[in-house]
Amino acid sequence: MLKKRKPGRTIGEIQVGEKLVFQASIEDKDLLLYLGLTDDANPLYIQHDYASQTPLGRPVVPPIMLTGMITSAVSKYLPGPGSYITRQDIRFLRPVYHYETLEFWLEVTGVDEEGHCVTLAVTATRGTETVLDGTLSVCPPHALPRFDGRVLENF
Repeated sequence: MLKKRKPGRTIGEIQVGEKLVFQASIEDKDLLLYLGLTDDANPLYIQHDYASQTPLGRPVVPPIMLTGMITSAVSKYLPGPGSYITRQDIRFLRPVYHYETLEFWLEVTGVDEEGHCVTLAVTATRGTETVLDGTLSVCPPHALPRFDGRVLENF
């Protein structure tokens, strides 16, 4: 049975300048699970002998997997459960290799209460090197009406 999650923060509770920083490590088990779920057999992602002969020199992490780490942070933390990404523009500046640890930064750069949209800047670094950057447009969770005894009157 799935646990009910409390919705994240609503548009009125979010302010420009808020930040979220988190680290994520890329392990073989995560890569294999992703590749198995998506049926993605790109040799650049898992075949060391193939990747070693390319300019990248070794297997890389699929960019969409990095995007998944970002969307997970939006769903869990900023704005949180009930959020929905409506637009993303992410540039993958450097390849990310297996076993690396990245630091992700998300920052609220805009709040449009009328349009019910939050703009987030996103960056990921490996040490001092930026490996991706971009922006997201996110619809935070809507405030839901409170349930009372009348909610079930039609049943």
